[in-house]
Amino acid sequence: MEKGQLVEFRLQGERRLAVIDRPEGKKDWIVIDERGHPHKIRPQQVDYEIQGGPYKSSDIAGFLQEVQKELDESSLEIAWEIVVEEGTGGITPADLAQLLFSQKTPQDCYIAHNLLIEDKVYFKRKGELYEARSLNQVEEIKHQLEVEKQKQQEKEEFILKLRRAQDKEQVEWTESDRHRLEALERYVLQPEQTNRTVQELLNLAGKSQNPEAAWELIVELGWWSHQENLFLRRSSYPNHFPKKVLEVADSHLASPPLDPEENRLDLTHLKIYTIDDESTKEIDDGLSIEHLPNGEFRIWVHIADPTRLVLPGDELDLEARRRSTSLYLPTGMVPMFPPELATGPMSLLQGKLCAALSFGVSLDAAGAIIDYSIHSSLIKPTYRLTYEDVDEMLHLDIQAEPEISTLAKLAKLRHLWRKSQGAINISMPEAVIKVSSDDQIKIELQETSIARQLVAEMMILTGEVTGKYCQKHQLPVPFRGQPQPELPSDEELLLLPAGPVRSCALRRCMPRSEISINPVRHASLGLETYIQVTSPIRRYTDLLVHFQIKAHLRGETLPFTTEEMQEIIYSVTAAAQEAVSVERQTNRYWGLEYLRRNANEIWQVLVLRWLREDENLGLILLEELGLELPHRFERNVSLGDRLTLQVSRSDPQRDEIRFREPVQK
Repeated sequence: MEKGQLVEFRLQGERRLAVIDRPEGKKDWIVIDERGHPHKIRPQQVDYEIQGGPYKSSDIAGFLQEVQKELDESSLEIAWEIVVEEGTGGITPADLAQLLFSQKTPQDCYIAHNLLIEDKVYFKRKGELYEARSLNQVEEIKHQLEVEKQKQQEKEEFILKLRRAQDKEQVEWTESDRHRLEALERYVLQPEQTNRTVQELLNLAGKSQNPEAAWELIVELGWWSHQENLFLRRSSYPNHFPKKVLEVADSHLASPPLDPEENRLDLTHLKIYTIDDESTKEIDDGLSIEHLPNGEFRIWVHIADPTRLVLPGDELDLEARRRSTSLYLPTGMVPMFPPELATGPMSLLQGKLCAALSFGVSLDAAGAIIDYSIHSSLIKPTYRLTYEDVDEMLHLDIQAEPEISTLAKLAKLRHLWRKSQGAINISMPEAVIKVSSDDQIKIELQETSIARQLVAEMMILTGEVTGKYCQKHQLPVPFRGQPQPELPSDEELLLLPAGPVRSCALRRCMPRSEISINPVRHASLGLETYIQVTSPIRRYTDLLVHFQIKAHLRGETLPFTTEEMQEIIYSVTAAAQEAVSVERQTNRYWGLEYLRRNANEIWQVLVLRWLREDENLGLILLEELGLELPHRFERNVSLGDRLTLQVSRSDPQRDEIRFREPVQK
């Protein structure tokens, strides 16, 4: 190294040009940059020596200006193609200058050095040479750079949207934004899952690094609502149908597959009533009465047949298995099957030709089953009725539809027969909570009515028939049972007020129902064998029963062996329990939110039972709403007492509720 030589070195990672001025000690040199600033460097810090000279520091700016004029990154690709074609292998900056400019002036060589040292695509440095990369390597690097460029562009667009959303502008989030927003979601739901993306987003938004701030941000951005269902979010229940499942659904809607049932029983001549709530979209059962020559009646219960469109192990089946059930939440239904299928060709639609699994049943004078038959069928539902419609028809004794009256009488007969078999009837007020799209909450009591009892008895009857059939033919299916409870004595019950208090005491004694592949007695229903089969669109265990029964009716091998059925039942039961928990927690959330919004209301409550009597902690029933909630009493009360209470605190997010007795004026 000599005085006046122009060299390139790095200062804090930045490439700089400077002129050698003088040695400093035995190993160091003083160099002067273009601003006249001195720097002490060692020879090994020099990246490149520029020929020619001698130079002065005042020459550097002009030299760089000339270099910048001729610097063209696109020329490097041309040089790479030549090197690859000629098989030269490695080149130096001087070689590249000769290729590009047909000369090797100091400026040309430094231009070539700039191109090579900054290049990340075509050449890689190996000692003093730069080796040409292969075509495959170059294409892969270009692809990666394009991906990175796309990611950076998406990030910049996201930041712009974030700013706009925080300024209360309407923003439409795209699929490319999803992974950032979902990172925030995961942090809210599972705070231990923080990462750099979350930290960066919270910093950009000016938020603290905690889950509460992430929640605020997600709501600000309009990705979640203020009332987002975190119970559903935290569960394993899928929020979206996979693309493959939706594609299958669209395909079936456009072109239904061939019906695997070649010999369906034609029951289109029967008058068929479907009876549901007005809001019900998945219509999976219908009822008929057939008049027999001997003056007796045969009951027909028609169940929707989704296996017309679903095969064991296909995309629709596996997704339904994963979900286990449709969710019924105050904010709306989350279906087990894609909604276009569930509410369309899978449902029993009025006036449409529908595939069904039909159960024909004859009863004796006491209400016991005399005989039955099960058929894959074709039906055409005649009337779509609500429970209120049927109650009104029965009240007015509409003569034009005598089948409704007959069904009601047979349902009552069945109820009395089950009671004679030990059935236990527990009637408690039930709240129905509905939340509109603008978050308006409506809570109504679901009244026990003749129409609801009619439908319930017909579904229980179908469950008993199914149990008998599967038990007789030893089909591995999910039988439902319930152990016999240890009920309070009549003397103990008589000490309790009649109505909800007494029913609540009975309810506490009832053990959970169980699922087994072996028939067991169902104590509360009073049946020796029972299988749920009437909701295959919205309950996966019912769909399993359909698969097995239909295969047996066709004389084919059952789709599921005993071992397979046991394994599926185990996983589906766990998923269904989680779904029930989500429904229960969501209903409680909206119940508490309703009370929070109506904190000035005075509520009539009934003392139902003690939770911890020594602490005056009991369970109360808000009679107008059908909500059961805990309350710590400030004075002595007895079970069955009626009080007036007012909400003092309700926090749905924390699942907290406090009541107080209103001050008497």
